[in-house]
Amino acid sequence: MNRICLCLPTNRACTATITAVNDEAAHAARRFGADVRLLILDSCDDGTRAEHARVVAELRPAAGVTVHHVDELAQRVFLRRTIERAGVPDPDRLLRLMLPPAVSYGACTNRAFLLAAALGCRSVHRRDSDSAYQLHAGQPVFPVHHELPWLGAPAAEAAAAGLRTDIGAALLERPVSLAGASIIGELSVDIGEIRRLDEGVYHDVVGLWAPGDWSAQRTRRLVEESFTGAGTAPFTGDRSALTVVDPMRVDMCNVAFDHALYERVPLPPATDTIGSDYFLLHVVHDAGLPGIRHNRHIENFHTPERRSITGFPAYQRRFVKFLLSMLHFRHVYERMAAEGAGLLDERHRVRADRIVSFLRESTGLDRTENVWRLDRVDTAYRKLGGRYAAFAEQLATERARLLDEAASDMEDFAYLTENWPALVAAART
Repeated sequence: MNRICLCLPTNRACTATITAVNDEAAHAARRFGADVRLLILDSCDDGTRAEHARVVAELRPAAGVTVHHVDELAQRVFLRRTIERAGVPDPDRLLRLMLPPAVSYGACTNRAFLLAAALGCRSVHRRDSDSAYQLHAGQPVFPVHHELPWLGAPAAEAAAAGLRTDIGAALLERPVSLAGASIIGELSVDIGEIRRLDEGVYHDVVGLWAPGDWSAQRTRRLVEESFTGAGTAPFTGDRSALTVVDPMRVDMCNVAFDHALYERVPLPPATDTIGSDYFLLHVVHDAGLPGIRHNRHIENFHTPERRSITGFPAYQRRFVKFLLSMLHFRHVYERMAAEGAGLLDERHRVRADRIVSFLRESTGLDRTENVWRLDRVDTAYRKLGGRYAAFAEQLATERARLLDEAASDMEDFAYLTENWPALVAAART
């Protein structure tokens, strides 16, 4: 039986999402005969976690579905035992990277990867607490419908079964390594207010995640496409294709990975950095691994916490760290793209050692471009005034620290990637 991990990491109240994801798990078990491990990684406060536990206890049982509601204490115990068993150097550093005190989009998914290995799962299917399934003809539109049939199988099998295919024959022997779609509704990053306040400022700020040497026209196209997902048109019928999936067409709340991918390479454990969990999408694309791109997009919404007195500056800092991280990530992406099939071994598995070398290279890049980014953000936010100007004042006191973190985050990622195979092997036992 195909055992899968349907994962919901959360640090906010999401009782409705828990119930909905359990329904998707039941659909996967009933429709595809999967053995589904519904993994809820709960980093909420005591009261919210208790409410989640109540909802989990009241979930309608479904054949083939086992629910694991794991709080941070239990996660820490599991990680500490796994790290000790792995016998890796500097175990305390590794524990901090796997379970940091601050928000880390990559670290929470890395914990899901290790727990999936411990549970004997063949794939991880990730959802988010600030999203919801579309409805069509009164029924929820579950992405797992496209994720399960071919994940991990040779692409040739999917093509032979009639799936629309737009990859060359040379790639058909490689495994289907991911399946994913995007979002509809609100922007994937909560910066829509900036666009409403000043379109010009929005263009200036969003354009900062492009390389500094891009033309104005190319940057403008990136800004127009950024964070918009699949737009707002609702689901009307299934469309899917076997392809090398464009990372811009997939959102991390709507993705599934084969174990042969995530057991070789983890996600960046950077804290307080939006977009740090998208790295594997680029690995799959640049290595030429086939994937399934479908149109069962998930509805995205923003929670009020991001706009509160404390939540607003914290979220904006994560966005700025994303902009700074791109200096380093784009270097790695360019190196991976140039490497192409050289990223894979003879069994079509990702060569993590090549990625580690690219990560290490990126830590020594000249920071002038990032200094320029911080200057542009400062000017833009002061122009917006109000709480944006207040955030710019706060940002001015952190410039050196942010520049250092953008580089040290890559060094941490390289260290984690080097030790990842030992962690996965230890988790399996």
